[in-house]
Amino acid sequence: MRTLGVLLFPEFELLDVFGPLEMFGMLPEDFTIRLVAERERSVASAQGPRSVADTLFADDGPYDILLVPGGRGTRREVGNSALLAWLRDKAATASLVTSVCTGSALLAQAGLLDGIRATTNKMAFAWVRSQGPQVLWQPQARWVEDGKFATSSGVSAGIDMSLAVIARLCGEARARQVALWAEYEWHDDPQWDPFAARHGLV
Repeated sequence: MRTLGVLLFPEFELLDVFGPLEMFGMLPEDFTIRLVAERERSVASAQGPRSVADTLFADDGPYDILLVPGGRGTRREVGNSALLAWLRDKAATASLVTSVCTGSALLAQAGLLDGIRATTNKMAFAWVRSQGPQVLWQPQARWVEDGKFATSSGVSAGIDMSLAVIARLCGEARARQVALWAEYEWHDDPQWDPFAARHGLV
């Protein structure tokens, strides 16, 4: 059993969180999911609906896997020293650290991705890249795995990355079973990325 800690902050992107959680949540015998927020348990998403955190920074423990979403709120949270310190602390003991969309900007600002290959939302690529000039940003990738870090492109790409993480931890057959249960067509090639060209990155 692995514990997955999912960061919530105001104006997080809904699908960045709940797309991956739909995948991990289909394997309750393998993953326990905890939503974590800084100070308030009720956190409004970028789309409006609120989610309720299971725990707050002051109360939570270590996680085997971290999931950091993106969303409009990342533009503010890159300057949140408490959140960045929490990321550094939890990443130090996590076996895997993952991000969706502009969530990689938070990991980059925390200094966690220096020298690591990573990617992000292609529409926001220039801004995210500016948050971590020492990161080895990959402009064309659906997701990128480098050591214990896995970062994905925009929004829906987090589902594909999550299935790749499930395959890594539980076997490819389990990941394909989850995709089947979800009636989801898994883009299982991390290099599949039609959006990089559309945004002039290749």
